[in-house]
Amino acid sequence: MQIKYMIMFILSLIFLDVTSFASDLKDKMSFGIDTYNDNADVQVYSPTFALYKKLGSQWLLGVKMRIDAVTAASIRNGSDANHVDAVTAASSKDSIADDIRYAPTAMLTYDDGENSLTFGAYYSTEIDYTGKAVFLNYVKQLNEQNTALGIGISQSFDKWEPVFARELPKDNRDETKIDFSVNQLITPEFSMQAVYSYMYSAGFLSSPYHFALQDDIAKYENYPDTRTGHAFALKGVSLLSQDNAMNFSYRYYMDDWDIKSHTLNLELLHDFSHNVTSGLRLRYYTQTASNFIKPIGSYTLNDKYYAIDYRMSAFDSYTIGVPFIYRMKNGKKLTASIDYYSTSSNAYLKNWYNIDSLQSIFTTLTYEFDY
Repeated sequence: MQIKYMIMFILSLIFLDVTSFASDLKDKMSFGIDTYNDNADVQVYSPTFALYKKLGSQWLLGVKMRIDAVTAASIRNGSDANHVDAVTAASSKDSIADDIRYAPTAMLTYDDGENSLTFGAYYSTEIDYTGKAVFLNYVKQLNEQNTALGIGISQSFDKWEPVFARELPKDNRDETKIDFSVNQLITPEFSMQAVYSYMYSAGFLSSPYHFALQDDIAKYENYPDTRTGHAFALKGVSLLSQDNAMNFSYRYYMDDWDIKSHTLNLELLHDFSHNVTSGLRLRYYTQTASNFIKPIGSYTLNDKYYAIDYRMSAFDSYTIGVPFIYRMKNGKKLTASIDYYSTSSNAYLKNWYNIDSLQSIFTTLTYEFDY
């Protein structure tokens, strides 16, 4: 399961979560496949499906399904890619994947042109983790729909179920997120969005498998059992010419673990024809270290917290990607993308995965159509 959080963390850096709250009341369906591969011996193949059905002129019902088939040496070896531990092996050799995660989502949207309300629920299950969540988004259109105010609330109720007999101090992981957004059309060619996000996590927030191993210490990873974060984001969309557009964004994050991060994103898009749009996107991310992580090999028996996950350390990363859109007749659309992600050199990655930096490639392919 820790693999899933690592991948979600990387994806959050590439596809910056700047809430738009836009609704689209159409009967439509989509099929897709996402892939992820990295140099830590992790491969993920994720078929996706979504169906949206209008219920009258102002209501829309939506269902989504995602399946993640994960293959990783760190799952087979107890979440350590370099140390085999038979008691923590997570799957049979005959399995098509080391872990398979099923994640359905259901939602209902009301939209009368001035008010849009979406609420729904999410569920996921995998070999050692169960996730449940509810969410609600509301948008109010103002100023002849040139201004939009939005609020989004989500609450998750997750539970750990380690694949070996380890009694955790807590087996829950609950997360609350609240977003406030303002969208403003500045000119017919330029719009801006500002978002503030509040995040609170409580429960067992580290991995049940990661451990610090030194000459005189063998301790499981242990984090504080609460975390409060705040994020501020600005996003701009500019139509540079009839065939060229630019999206840019900046996000600042801070929390009470003393992690502070900056994310810069730039995307340039060009209409090569009426049907084809493509371009280039770039992202840079940097963060400081948490206030409890220590250099590899320097923990003592008196330490309260132990961390060896690179996401608790200071590091930088960059991403370069190419999006692609092909529009067909009758509302049909094919979207695809490929992105390359790389971190700076990191001692914690070297310690756990025996790699100097994490490098990954992931792709998306989705076919969408109205019906």
